[in-house]
Amino acid sequence: MNKVVIVDEKFCFTEETHLTVHKTSVFFHGDGFIAYDTNGEVLFRFDCYGLDSKPKDELVLMDSSGKCILTLLRKKPSLHQRWEGYAGEKAEHQNPIFSVSRLSIIGRSSLVAEVFGDANEEYQIEGSFPQRCSTIYRIYTGSSSRETVAEIKRKVDHSTRIVLGKDVFVLSLKPGVDSAFAMGLVLILDQLYDDDADDDAEKMGATLQDSSS
Repeated sequence: MNKVVIVDEKFCFTEETHLTVHKTSVFFHGDGFIAYDTNGEVLFRFDCYGLDSKPKDELVLMDSSGKCILTLLRKKPSLHQRWEGYAGEKAEHQNPIFSVSRLSIIGRSSLVAEVFGDANEEYQIEGSFPQRCSTIYRIYTGSSSRETVAEIKRKVDHSTRIVLGKDVFVLSLKPGVDSAFAMGLVLILDQLYDDDADDDAEKMGATLQDSSS
């Protein structure tokens, strides 16, 4: 697979990597996210404070030190619930590096991520994020083929073989995939698909499958 570099090449791993993502809720429901690498070190953070659990219009993905890596903005008004991603802290007149839109097709829905610039790439996200079962595909222009670049799965405690709750899950990345871009998609999915919503209404075209990761 060719490298998927969208935010920064330093976030690409040379081998298949499984990040552990924890949706934090220490003080309030849905405070934010923390993503850990395979060594248990914090790789990404998203903090959200306060009682307001309504959808946000701006999300900031940070590294372990609190430095802004990616700014995500909800476009308003937006018929298709469009989001745009900007490298670092968004500056005035800065162009987005990618956009994400929700697409509905005959009762099913998926997300399409379009990457701007030289890459000119497109990605599609399908599955059920509320059930932590989603797949991110890379779409090849002018072809019907696609390949999996990342997956969101339920995490299993290998010592007990128990599937953990939905607040802890796995973000699996194929070699060379930009983990910051993938984590940005996770933040957008969380805003679009409420965990407490009925799964039939929130389903994105796939059923839950047990994960062994």
